Amino acid sequence: MRTIIKYVLLDLLRNKTILVYTLILAVLAVSVLSMSGNSSKGLLSLLNITLLFVPIISILFATIYLFNSVEFTELLLAHPIKRRIMLIAEFTGVALALAMAYLLGVGLPVIFLNYSPASLTLLLSGLFLTLIFTGLALAIFVVFKDKTKGIGAAIITALFFTLLFDGLLLSFIYSFSDYPIDKPLLGMVSLNPVDLGRILVLLQLDVAVMMGYSGALFKEFMGSVFGSLYSVACMSLWVILPLWYAMRKFDRKDL
Repeated sequence: MRTIIKYVLLDLLRNKTILVYTLILAVLAVSVLSMSGNSSKGLLSLLNITLLFVPIISILFATIYLFNSVEFTELLLAHPIKRRIMLIAEFTGVALALAMAYLLGVGLPVIFLNYSPASLTLLLSGLFLTLIFTGLALAIFVVFKDKTKGIGAAIITALFFTLLFDGLLLSFIYSFSDYPIDKPLLGMVSLNPVDLGRILVLLQLDVAVMMGYSGALFKEFMGSVFGSLYSVACMSLWVILPLWYAMRKFDRKDL
């Protein structure tokens, strides 16, 4: 398992896309934190960049890499290696490479230019989103045999969680505004890891106006501490469930 992880990680660290991803994140992070005189505003801008770029890049890059590595996967399956161990090793290698890119691109500027508990929460949120969307990419790779369909599914998944879900949530709020929907809404927010990542960071900042309806609900019903713990627990489940599904599906997949 360690050998597979090491091979995948070293292969990806030489990948130009990973280097460009790191560089773009670093340029954006340094620009945002240097130009903003207010540390909270700087972190909010960096949060929006993280919520937009990390899910899309993670799921798209991981999906394309996994489909391009089908021959490598088939070669590994010819050896006496358990399918689940091989799949977890590939996931770990890809996730580690993307996480390292995020930590170098966003983590270093944040630590040197705007170090605070909220900054560390932002990094935690970005790492969770990296793991979650890499796991979703793994599930897509296992479900689809065709690369084009897999990439299409990855794009739709990323757009759904980053853009469409909030629109559906607003439609639900306006449609049932005459009913007590606060508690059902808390459950619905848990279905979107991007919203959970946003709330996790905003609960650490004194920006009630920016929290939105779902963030305000979290603060009102759970408070900052329990709301943060609930967000972390839900995001951990979002990491585990796609991996568990991918492993079960991969056991029966005929490559």
